[in-house]
Amino acid sequence: MGHIPLLDELAAIAALGVIVTVVLARFQLPAVAGLLLAGAIAGPAGFKLVTSLEAIDVLAELGVVMLLFTIGPEFSLSRLTEVFRQVAVGGLLQVGLTTVVVLGASVAAGLSPGQGLFFGFVFALSSTAIVLRALTERRELDAPHGRFIVGTLIFQDLCVVPMVLVVPLLGSSAGTGNGVVSIGLALLKAAAVVVLVIVLARVVVPRALAQVDRSKSREVFLLAVLALCMGTAWVTSQAGLSLALGAFLGGMAVADTEYGHRAMGDMRPLRDTFMSLFFVSLGMLFDVRVVLERPLLVALLTGGFVFGKGLLATVSALVMRFPARVAWLAGVGLAQFGEFGFVLAQLGRQSHVVDAAALAPVMSAGILSMFFTPLLVRAAPHVTAGERLLAPLAKLLKTRSIDELDDAGAKEPPSGHVVIVGYGLTGRVLAEALGACGLKCVALELNADTVRAAREKGVEVYYGDATSPEALHHAHLETARALVLVMNDPSAAQRVIDTAKQVAPSVPILLRTRYLAEKPGLLAQGATDVVAEEVEGAVELLVRLLRWLQLPRNLIEQQVRQTRDATQTSERKLTIPRRTLGEMEALADLKLESFALGEGAPGVGQSAVSLNLRKQTGALMIALKRGATLVEQPDPTQPFQVGDVLFLVGSGAAIRAASALLHVPPRATSEA
Repeated sequence: MGHIPLLDELAAIAALGVIVTVVLARFQLPAVAGLLLAGAIAGPAGFKLVTSLEAIDVLAELGVVMLLFTIGPEFSLSRLTEVFRQVAVGGLLQVGLTTVVVLGASVAAGLSPGQGLFFGFVFALSSTAIVLRALTERRELDAPHGRFIVGTLIFQDLCVVPMVLVVPLLGSSAGTGNGVVSIGLALLKAAAVVVLVIVLARVVVPRALAQVDRSKSREVFLLAVLALCMGTAWVTSQAGLSLALGAFLGGMAVADTEYGHRAMGDMRPLRDTFMSLFFVSLGMLFDVRVVLERPLLVALLTGGFVFGKGLLATVSALVMRFPARVAWLAGVGLAQFGEFGFVLAQLGRQSHVVDAAALAPVMSAGILSMFFTPLLVRAAPHVTAGERLLAPLAKLLKTRSIDELDDAGAKEPPSGHVVIVGYGLTGRVLAEALGACGLKCVALELNADTVRAAREKGVEVYYGDATSPEALHHAHLETARALVLVMNDPSAAQRVIDTAKQVAPSVPILLRTRYLAEKPGLLAQGATDVVAEEVEGAVELLVRLLRWLQLPRNLIEQQVRQTRDATQTSERKLTIPRRTLGEMEALADLKLESFALGEGAPGVGQSAVSLNLRKQTGALMIALKRGATLVEQPDPTQPFQVGDVLFLVGSGAAIRAASALLHVPPRATSEA
């Protein structure tokens, strides 16, 4: 066979990407960093292992199209409503402030307003892939700063759509009177395309996928999904819009069908493959020569990404009344260049908004910021200087409200209460149980919506950061009976323990953590008792599994004791779910029936012994109900009375024989 174009270059990229990623993994750096570095090594500024840059860019653009196609299903109308309600203000502030500040700095540096707006867009977007990977690895997606970051990233992804529409117009109509009109027409055109796609999604796509699904071929179904992805991208490109917008709309169309989850599952491996090429191609844009020739400019731009953009994101979180620590972590998490910034950069170059020479320093600085992000996210929770600097601004913006407990003029400060940090499901269960037992509790929570909803129900939940001594003082931890931590931020929980030991050293601290391996360290740090979620989940699943497998109760208890002895003990009595008679396979042929004795029944006045019930029928009487009383161990010699209800167990034949013996009149029997 002849030479296959690009095969050698793709093989070199794949091999280099694997090697570099494995090496960086030893330093706990994410795969994205390895792919970026591999691209920098293989690119034109490195060892020139890749010469067909345009072909690689095409494959990378396919990766972006597939990324947007798989993001589309996440934006159902209900999801969009929830996102806008929770983070619209914060996301709008982050994107708006960054864009305006960069626009002003660009104009001051001598660039045109159109170019300044373009660079503002590029700076405003953050890396969804890198940040979500970092939050997932650190188990901080549900932490307060994680929720703010994820919401802001989703808002940024939504902003990509109008940005992609606006950027091509900045080169041709920037500074002219027709600019606003052109942008308005483009938005109207985009709205028409969106309406068309929604109509197709409701009418055509479900029926088409249903026909494809009848083929029972996974390959044909995947091909159909690919056709939908590429087809919608092509249609929007023919309308003068971007490929990325079309792919996004195609994903939304699939999401509205019953095949949405299957389609995304089949597309994910392809998306990940092409996205890997995307990050490699992005790394190829890193030019060390630009860094060496213009080190001051690259350093300034890198600082703009890491420090300037991070500060603006922090201010946005503070305006949303997040405490200083949450705002600090959110700012660090959003302080880098984003994947869609690369898309806008390529679009700006193609639309002649900026040239390659002007983009090179920005791209190099942006890629450096992406390298730094994993290290900064890992270090940020341990750096307290940032939040100390933010504390005055946080107080100015009134981000803490636990002091309401004192400022409200309470009759007397609470004492003998329990302080609960975190008011999710576990926190609510604890608070409700304490209230039912007549015990007082004060809860601290960093989700403003959760606090608002709880306060409307009359629950004492306050908005406050438990890592700060002030918040614990306002919660009167010194006079509390216990402190319970049920937070979703592991690093913050450790800091709460340290702070609580300073504020109230004698108050016991009960803590929930996810993994058993974290328990010894937390106990050594000062926690009184630690419950590991994975152990409790494992024990509960073990009991239910063995019960479903119908093992005897004593063997189940033995396995649970062994598991607890090897992991963590429990103060609870072991409870095993009971099985009904019909659910036990060994007794599946037995029936449980009840018989009521009426007037004239042959069983009235007789007893189980006198009727020889067991021997004659094979049925066993296990209980008897007389009036409102259930007799669990009936006397077999006691005569039955009118109105008695007998509970019998036996085979079908035995039950029928007992029925004939107990309540068929003798006259009817003789006639039979």
